[in-house]
Amino acid sequence: MGLLLCKWLIFLHPFYLSVTEIRHNPAHKSLEISCRIFADDLENTLKKQSNTTFDIIKPQNRVMVDTLIARYIRQHLQVSVDGHVLAPRYLGYKIEEDAAWCFLEASGVAGVKKLELKDDILYEAHESQSHMIHVIVNDKRQSTKLDNPKSAASFTF
Repeated sequence: MGLLLCKWLIFLHPFYLSVTEIRHNPAHKSLEISCRIFADDLENTLKKQSNTTFDIIKPQNRVMVDTLIARYIRQHLQVSVDGHVLAPRYLGYKIEEDAAWCFLEASGVAGVKKLELKDDILYEAHESQSHMIHVIVNDKRQSTKLDNPKSAASFTF
């Protein structure tokens, strides 16, 4: 009975969580950024924002979907290193199970002493949206969790 009640409560109160990993690649002097976002939530948000319809899993127009995702992430994920705001380049996305993995890269990052970010992806869609943030620099990993409306985090290495 208890297990059934837990499943029923999860059904009534969905869990909204994205994961962002930012990894410094010293050999390439870059930041490699990946964002794992539930595909249906991302698709619904992009449809509402763009007033268009598409299927994120099997898009008929992949270029349009990539453009919408790139624009959305640029608006909702900002990263700065040592006081310099970065403009990560969107590389694309892939679907894995129920999630869209979105990939970005910021070049010209020789080192990282302090990384600051703002991540409010899907905050406008879900009051209970949370983000797990992982930053890896010199093989040292720091993590934090952001719960809507908190969107800013800072990491010092």
